[in-house]
Amino acid sequence: MSTTQNGHQSVYGYDDFQKKTDKPESNFLWWCSGAYTDLLRKYPSEHTKYAGIGGVILATFVLAAISSGYAVYSVFGNWYWTVAFAIIWGLIIFNFDRFLVSTMRKYGVSARKQLLLAVPRFALALLIGITIARPLELKIFEKEIDVKVAQNRHDKILLNDSLLQKELQTAQTEAQQERSRLMARKGMLEDTLHTLQQAYIQEADGTGGSGKRGIDKLTKLKMEAYNNASKQFAPELKQLDSSIHYQDSIINSQLAGLDVKKKNYEAELQTKVGFLERNKALADLSREESSVWWSSLCISLLIILIEIGPILSKLIMNVGPYDIALSQMELIQMARSENEMRRDKELLHEKMQLIFRHKKDITEDTLNKAKALQQKYIQSDLDKWEKGDSPNKHAPLNNAMKDIKSKYDFEEESVI
Repeated sequence: MSTTQNGHQSVYGYDDFQKKTDKPESNFLWWCSGAYTDLLRKYPSEHTKYAGIGGVILATFVLAAISSGYAVYSVFGNWYWTVAFAIIWGLIIFNFDRFLVSTMRKYGVSARKQLLLAVPRFALALLIGITIARPLELKIFEKEIDVKVAQNRHDKILLNDSLLQKELQTAQTEAQQERSRLMARKGMLEDTLHTLQQAYIQEADGTGGSGKRGIDKLTKLKMEAYNNASKQFAPELKQLDSSIHYQDSIINSQLAGLDVKKKNYEAELQTKVGFLERNKALADLSREESSVWWSSLCISLLIILIEIGPILSKLIMNVGPYDIALSQMELIQMARSENEMRRDKELLHEKMQLIFRHKKDITEDTLNKAKALQQKYIQSDLDKWEKGDSPNKHAPLNNAMKDIKSKYDFEEESVI
């Protein structure tokens, strides 16, 4: 087939098969990869490569946001804090990964040096991968962790009950011993009073004591002894009753307090199941069941591989035209900067030389003028000495020369 142009037929060209409107190109993934988009756009063969790297870095942002969001929600239980922290943490990890990849250079760098430069990047990426992986593991094994958390909670309740029971037994033993001591003392006093009471009763009816009924004097004496003892023991018996009642209240309150402590501890465990508790439950599951340990390890390795994927890809990929162009652009910029610095140094050097020459000319001119003035005044002083007009007209020529030298001499520092 052919087309008609200006009345002439021509064969279809390559441009005829292109679309009239170019599809707008999205360079968001290029930007995510840390590439210089304006330069990368010139090399179509590199587009897919850097779009893939950008996609992986974007995936780390999503994983980091989900991971941190789950961790924060398990601690605070607030959606506003969860969303805010998830976005912030995801952006931190995203920018950090983007920085690690964008600072790697391929062209002009030996493989050994590339590997050495990649080691700290791998270490940082590994650390980030571990921090991202753990909360995701907690979410993946959530049902199993809930069961283990309940089991751990039950074990803690049993342990707490045993400790409370031991504490109760110790306190009750002490209270019971004190109560027994008080009861023994009370019984001894009551037995003494009972003995004194029986003594005067038996004396009165003749069944005891002297064995003679109607001896009022002995009966009265024994009754007075009972009454005196009763008055003497009354305050102590009252104090003993109060102390015994207090020990009984301690025993009863401890029994009631035991149930309250148990309920409070159970309620506290129910409300305080946080991130660390769930993490401990996952660690217990991994230690008890090998399948959980292997699954957790595989998930961690997968997340870590995704995290170090961009760095590993950048390390093993061949040098492309974009890498060469980027190195060339950076070298040109560095050369321009060095040239500007060199030019500034040269200009400064020229200015300093110009200033030095200017000062030198001024100094020479000043010295010449000073020399002419000195010669003029020295000749004038010599003429005066020769004519005898000087103050020391009879002084020797030697002394006159010393006076002239001291008068017209100058310091070198005074010259410009």
